[in-house]
Amino acid sequence: MESFNYLSVLISIILGLAIAQVLQGVRGLVLTRSKVKLYTPTIIWTGMALLIAIQGWWASFSMHQQASWNFLGLLTIVLQATSVYMIAALILPDAKGDNPADLREHYFAHRHWFFGAVLSTVVFSLLKELVLYDRLPDSLDLGFQLTFGVVAIIAMLVRWEWLHKLLAPVSGMLLLLYIALIFRNLHQ
Repeated sequence: MESFNYLSVLISIILGLAIAQVLQGVRGLVLTRSKVKLYTPTIIWTGMALLIAIQGWWASFSMHQQASWNFLGLLTIVLQATSVYMIAALILPDAKGDNPADLREHYFAHRHWFFGAVLSTVVFSLLKELVLYDRLPDSLDLGFQLTFGVVAIIAMLVRWEWLHKLLAPVSGMLLLLYIALIFRNLHQ
């Protein structure tokens, strides 16, 4: 078995847990829907969390051509996948029984950690390129990633609700554009 096959199992487990986390969160909200106060940015970021995990899994296929691996490369990839999991784990509250879920309150209570995970995902993605390929991504990919990093920093630092209501849909459209332009096809 090639080295990447072993690594891909671990990546798939972590990203699979991230996908399961989002789906379980959505399920919990549906089951307790009479007690849920919806908040548009949370709903948008929930969809993005799912898409980020799926895109991360899709993008990991391009690493199959990597001939040699070292622990730093493995660690960087695992940390990137872990930060994607944290995005998925933090976006929705644990909906349980009779407890009402206020998505706006949860969003602002955990925004530093959530957007810290978004920023970490960007940092580990860029670090992965440096560790595995001794270069940064091409200019289009780098531009998108730096934009996502700036969005995460702004969202961590600024609590203005109007800004968060703007950042969520803009970020969602940027993520869709990013995937369409860069990850539409599997990198061979």
